[in-house]
Amino acid sequence: MIDVYTWPTPNGHKVHIMLEETGLPYTVHPIDILKGDQFDPAFLKISPNNRIPAIVDSDGPGGEPISLFESGAILIYLAEKTGQFMSAEPRKRYATLEWLMFQMGGVGPMLGQAHHFRIYAPEKIDYAIERYTNEAGRLYGVMDRRLAEVEYLAGDYSIADMAVFPWVKPYERQGQNIDDFPNLARWFRAMESRPAVQRGMAVLAEERRKPKDIDENVRSVLFGKEQFSRHG
Repeated sequence: MIDVYTWPTPNGHKVHIMLEETGLPYTVHPIDILKGDQFDPAFLKISPNNRIPAIVDSDGPGGEPISLFESGAILIYLAEKTGQFMSAEPRKRYATLEWLMFQMGGVGPMLGQAHHFRIYAPEKIDYAIERYTNEAGRLYGVMDRRLAEVEYLAGDYSIADMAVFPWVKPYERQGQNIDDFPNLARWFRAMESRPAVQRGMAVLAEERRKPKDIDENVRSVLFGKEQFSRHG
């Protein structure tokens, strides 16, 4: 059994999708990041960076429990555990890893900044909005050109696609029109139609909050003084 400590964010949904695609049994433990659950000492033991998601697999390597944090590491672990969605053939494996790293190092951080400055920042900073909206568009263009050549980002459907999809889903919040990127739009709709993707995106969906629900207390927990003081 896999215990997944999570919340309905793009990084959480990546792992939910993978668990649904593999059929591994799992139990969801909500970590309400708006209330500060991510700072609970018990959670910090498995996720020292106070970020979701994290997992504990009771049947880890050698039959011993293992805990992991960082969504990319979790996806690689689950792919290796099940032998699914990351080829053992070296060239295909590295293609999967490079597009997974593209998500971890580019898509997630840059689209996250676009969300922050366009939606959540307490003051609108034109320079930041323009910078991150443009960078989101650039990354969409990179994916669109890649997907003109292949069906999925690494060629075959893989953990790279699972990692990217939840970040692209709120494209309007990033100031993008998916139909401006026809190859990405084709991929997006194929991803959206997968039953396991739908089930993964539904995990804890009832807990999602709208931007209007982000008050000053929540803002402090997520972005401000309270987060830094608790983690210091």
